Amino acid sequence: MECCSLARTLVHRYCAGEEDWVDSRTVYVGHREPPPGAEAYIPQRYPDNRIVSSKYTFWNFIPKNLFEQFRRIANFYFLIIFLVQLIIDTPTSPVTSGLPLFFVITVTAIKQGYEDWLRHKADNAMNQCSVHFVQHGRLVRKQSRKLRVGDIVMVKEDETFPCDLIFLSSSRADGTCHVTTASLDGESSHKTHYAVQDTKGFHSEEDIDSLHATIECEQPQPDLYKFVGRINVYNGQNDPVVRPLGSENLLLRGATLKNTEKIFGVAIYTGMETKMALNYQSKSQKRSAVEKSMNTFLIVYLCILISKALVNTILKYVWQSKPFQDEPWYNRKTEAERQRNLFLRAFTDFLAFMVLFNYIIPVSMYVTVEMQKFLGSYFITWDNEMFDEEMGEGPLVNTSDLNEELGQVEYVFTDKTGTLTENNMEFKECCVEGHVCVPHAVCNGQALPDASAIDMIDASPGASGREREELFFRALCLCHTIQVKDDDEADGPQKSPDSGKRSAYISSSPDEVALVEGIQRFGFTFLRLKDSYMELLNRDNDVERFELLEILSFDSVRRRMSVIVKSAAGEIYLFCKGADSSIFPRVIEGKVDQIRSRVERNAVEGLRTLCVAYKRLVPEEYEGICELLQAAKLALQDRDKKLAEAYEQIETDLILLGATAVEDRLQEKAADTIEALQKAGIKVWVLTGDKMETAAATCYACKLFRRNTQLLEVTTKRLEEQSLHDVLFELSKMVLRCGASLTRDNFSGLSADTQDYGLIIDGAALSLIMKPREAGSSSNYRELFLDICRNCSAVLCCRMAPLQKAQIVKLIKFSKEHPITLAIGDGANDVSMILEAHVGIGVIGKEGRQAARNSDYAIPKFKHLKKMLLVHGHFYYIRISELVQYFFYKNVCFIFPQFLYQFFCGFSQQTLYDTAYLTLYNISFTSLPILLYSLVEQHVAMDALQRDPALYRDIAKNALLRWRTFIYWTLLGLYDALVFFFGAYFMFENTTVTSNGQVFGNWTFGTLVFTVMVFTVTLKLALDTHYWTWINHFVIWGSLLFYVVFSLLWGGVIWPFLSYQRMYYVFIQMLSSGPAWLAIVLLVTVSLLPDVLKKVLCRQLWPSAIERVQTRNQCLSVEQPTVFMLSQTSSSLTF
Repeated sequence: MECCSLARTLVHRYCAGEEDWVDSRTVYVGHREPPPGAEAYIPQRYPDNRIVSSKYTFWNFIPKNLFEQFRRIANFYFLIIFLVQLIIDTPTSPVTSGLPLFFVITVTAIKQGYEDWLRHKADNAMNQCSVHFVQHGRLVRKQSRKLRVGDIVMVKEDETFPCDLIFLSSSRADGTCHVTTASLDGESSHKTHYAVQDTKGFHSEEDIDSLHATIECEQPQPDLYKFVGRINVYNGQNDPVVRPLGSENLLLRGATLKNTEKIFGVAIYTGMETKMALNYQSKSQKRSAVEKSMNTFLIVYLCILISKALVNTILKYVWQSKPFQDEPWYNRKTEAERQRNLFLRAFTDFLAFMVLFNYIIPVSMYVTVEMQKFLGSYFITWDNEMFDEEMGEGPLVNTSDLNEELGQVEYVFTDKTGTLTENNMEFKECCVEGHVCVPHAVCNGQALPDASAIDMIDASPGASGREREELFFRALCLCHTIQVKDDDEADGPQKSPDSGKRSAYISSSPDEVALVEGIQRFGFTFLRLKDSYMELLNRDNDVERFELLEILSFDSVRRRMSVIVKSAAGEIYLFCKGADSSIFPRVIEGKVDQIRSRVERNAVEGLRTLCVAYKRLVPEEYEGICELLQAAKLALQDRDKKLAEAYEQIETDLILLGATAVEDRLQEKAADTIEALQKAGIKVWVLTGDKMETAAATCYACKLFRRNTQLLEVTTKRLEEQSLHDVLFELSKMVLRCGASLTRDNFSGLSADTQDYGLIIDGAALSLIMKPREAGSSSNYRELFLDICRNCSAVLCCRMAPLQKAQIVKLIKFSKEHPITLAIGDGANDVSMILEAHVGIGVIGKEGRQAARNSDYAIPKFKHLKKMLLVHGHFYYIRISELVQYFFYKNVCFIFPQFLYQFFCGFSQQTLYDTAYLTLYNISFTSLPILLYSLVEQHVAMDALQRDPALYRDIAKNALLRWRTFIYWTLLGLYDALVFFFGAYFMFENTTVTSNGQVFGNWTFGTLVFTVMVFTVTLKLALDTHYWTWINHFVIWGSLLFYVVFSLLWGGVIWPFLSYQRMYYVFIQMLSSGPAWLAIVLLVTVSLLPDVLKKVLCRQLWPSAIERVQTRNQCLSVEQPTVFMLSQTSSSLTF
């Protein structure tokens, strides 16, 4: 019966859609069952607290790693070829395919195995550390991996939390603790967390063990900043006390306890269900344009391979159809062979030819490309010019798969605050009741100690206005989430307010700190938040206490925050501050026009503005607000949505008090960087949540907009006067009629006289443009909008929500040109566009490291983007393009002579080269020079690339991997192969080339072809090298020397492990022939000559910008020694 009941329960849960069971979990604190009649006790199984960041175990490493490696098409292809060689009689040994494949698979497996072993080591250290559990009223030490959901844990100061905990109580009387989350999101500031109101008084192990409670919360999800739950605390037979739980009650695994002696918490997420572990999951894989080109070329060569095999198979049977050629006297067939099916024989021969020519597909190219990307990424992290001394930070590379994509960027989407600007706020002024006040003693965001006066721009307010002014200052002192930290111990007594000791303000928002510090100069100082009471010092040096009743948190959609406080006199206030667009529509009273005009004026000057409003609440109204908020906070489903709806109802009928203006300075060299990017042909778009006037002023300051830029607007204000359709068509006609098409190919940003356009669009207008087309509607606003954008030199998108930023990037990314996009930002609101763009770059700024953690690359400052793209990106693309084209070229040189040889051996699948040469060609003889070239080549000096950003245009739109270039390299390989084969063939036509009349055989012929080929492809790379170092010389000439030494040993020693040795004495005999030496020198020269002539002619007649810079640098390098010699000569002739 019990089994049937359990089965019914499981069927009901899985099939009947029991939402509460699926979307939430119940945790029994201390594993204590709820009292009888309270709720059903349903024990649930959760994972233990082991962290597993490794991919493999001892048992599954080999099969899992092999499966992952053979999912790559090139490895799978060579595996099939290897199996074919084992199954049928093929012209080459299985070793020729098996050994390179084994080498590639083994090297990759060792690399991945070592990396996983390091992960295992780190996991074991983490899982075996000791943790304090509360068990039967006393502390017990256990290993972290034995922790289970529901266990009560004690954590001491400076210890990290072993799992995700609900904060129950603290050694602090007010039930708070300070936490740093540097290991999670990089933020080093102390964050305050709050214990559950009904459990914060439990300070001992005995007290906390007596707690009888259950927690209902959402299932694990990776968002570090979101948590929804509620706790039911049972007290005797009464109904349980229900309290909401949010992110302020959650202590995350990996965070560290600071300035608090100890805390107690209950485990709710353990092991791989903790938020830290869920964030281990990798982001969606991005593929570069070079990788896509490489795969396309691979398919082309696979088609060439199949064609070769097919042609040879057909020609073989055509040739054998003639009498006496099918069965020569020296190779009679058996009766079984004569009876075999013709189609089966043809298919077997086709596979044999596939095996013979399979080396045209370069299996080692993938390994070389991976090594080049991995090793090359260190050049960014080692770049001292991109290290920021002030922050003590350098660039980070989170993925090396996109290095070359940095050289292909066509659009840059950048955030404004903290990216283009410093995010270092300085309080400038405030406007109260239409009167402008400026603290004349604020310098660099810090108030001077001897300043207390106020400069009034206009007349001082009257008596009624004075009351509103003080209320405005109180609002700024109370409406924030700032923490106060002074030099005293956090748990010790506070300094008295009149001691003159300055406190340090800590906040996640620099705006809040600037406002609170600026208001100090007006006589109002925020002191502390203690026991839910906010204390401030007024102008009369009296301490005012306000009870903090509710905080309506800031979010990027509402763009405002509010607090509800109660004064000592019992008056209840709601203070609200936020963007003007979110405050003005909710205002019913106040000097709106005067304040709006001041806000607009400050925005034009590039200042960040906030508006402040309030309303008084009667007790009945406040009770209704409490019920509304409590219902939303206790919801487990859609809590954020319900809270947002509640906030909308509460923040209405406000009275406007005034506005503030804060300056956010432009980052160092931000303007130079944007100007350089525009000269490089890159279009820069600014996506910001700021108001239009502020953002436009910043765009002018950073030279995104110039003096002659004509601004086009698609904003809410304009759409009130015209329809969207009319606005877009009018702007489209304007930009097309004036012929100001500023495409990547003709816009340089150099001329100040050229008319260009800048587009400004806001979030509301973008929503209308992105709205799906209605049925029957023929208008397509997206394409019209894109046409306008293509003809604008710069675009500013203001009042953007985070998801709208990603929409803009996606719109451009999937437009018909498919341009390469780059997004750069510093805050959590930029993560969506960073993940959407082809390349995402995070700025290690003051808004935490969410952007840096989710990006492909991270840099300390925006100015470093210039070198990252124009230098590193340029070099990466040049290097890997040469690597890919060179690999295909040298494999055409390698296998086409084998194809030609079949015409001279009756299509018998006889190999031209020895097995050792077939095996080692790509592994040893030609691999190291191209790998080193792809790591250190500098075709132009770094300084030249930074001085002349236009050089970036020469490699734009995948210029070096276009079909034209690919076909040239392929034809060059075919030409060289023809020279190798027929040059050696005609030289050996008389067959007597030694002094003693000895005849060379087929292995000598093949060795001569192979020798000429190795020297040609290596010297071809040497001719392409512009940046010579001792390592280049060592690798290039060392590779040639290694080939000669290997050939001498391979053919000069009788190796006991070989059943036959057809190469014995072949290489030595070839080198003993004078004509062979002549053939090597002559054929190498003839092979390289066309490429050399082509380069010389193109450089003289149609030089590219890069070639002109190279020529100029060569002239300068020649002139300098000449000038020095002339000066020395003239000085020696002076009497």
